[in-house]
Amino acid sequence: MSSAGAGRREGPVPGPREISVPGRPEARALRRFARAEWGPLLRTVRSSLVTDKLRAIWLTLTAVCLTLAFQFVQNQAWGYQTVQNIGSVQAYEHLWVALLRTPLSLFVPALDLPVWGALAQILVVFGIAEICVGWRQTLVVAYVATLAGTMYARIGIWIGPVSPVGLPDSDKYVIDTGPSAAVVGLAVFVCWRYRARFTCALVVVAMVVEVVSIKNNLAGKEHVAAVLAVLAVCALGEVWRPREPREGRRVSGWGHPR
Repeated sequence: MSSAGAGRREGPVPGPREISVPGRPEARALRRFARAEWGPLLRTVRSSLVTDKLRAIWLTLTAVCLTLAFQFVQNQAWGYQTVQNIGSVQAYEHLWVALLRTPLSLFVPALDLPVWGALAQILVVFGIAEICVGWRQTLVVAYVATLAGTMYARIGIWIGPVSPVGLPDSDKYVIDTGPSAAVVGLAVFVCWRYRARFTCALVVVAMVVEVVSIKNNLAGKEHVAAVLAVLAVCALGEVWRPREPREGRRVSGWGHPR
């Protein structure tokens, strides 16, 4: 060996376990929490998208296209009133009219919000829900959450502004459209089903804080109503589930994530 090579001798290089990484225990704890909280949900979404690709979210893509179509039509002079007639809900109207319009009101973007917000909400939350709980339950929960908001508007106006849960009489003329109540309800439902307890609690707390500190109006309170309605559905599902046969639980989707 040459003298030059001999002069470069160094001690053993420490292995990966010997290197001290600041904050490493905290990072491991965070990774464990993330795997426990979101691991099953993310694995389900990834597996379905790899296997079925866009077929896994056909309902979501249909909802996105429908929302884009409503946005285009309502921005035309000839189409605004048509969209209002089939998808706009206002609390002063007859209840049967509101009930007929409520399903389509999910896909009519709110006039005071950018359409890209509605599209992003539908694509992400509806897409995850469709993969994780199936398109039928996605539709049912979305409708339940939106219907809860529609019914709350009438109850809140009846209560009046004297109560924190009431609404002023002027809110009966507010045009009530958009997917936000359905999105919040679906987020709670999927988190509950996949036992993402922290995320579920975070969504609920965020909706309450929204009403208390940010958006103390019809839209904000409808979000809380949607959350309460979906939590009631989840609680009923938990009560009903143990009475099912094991195979029935697996088929219905209440037992194990698909």
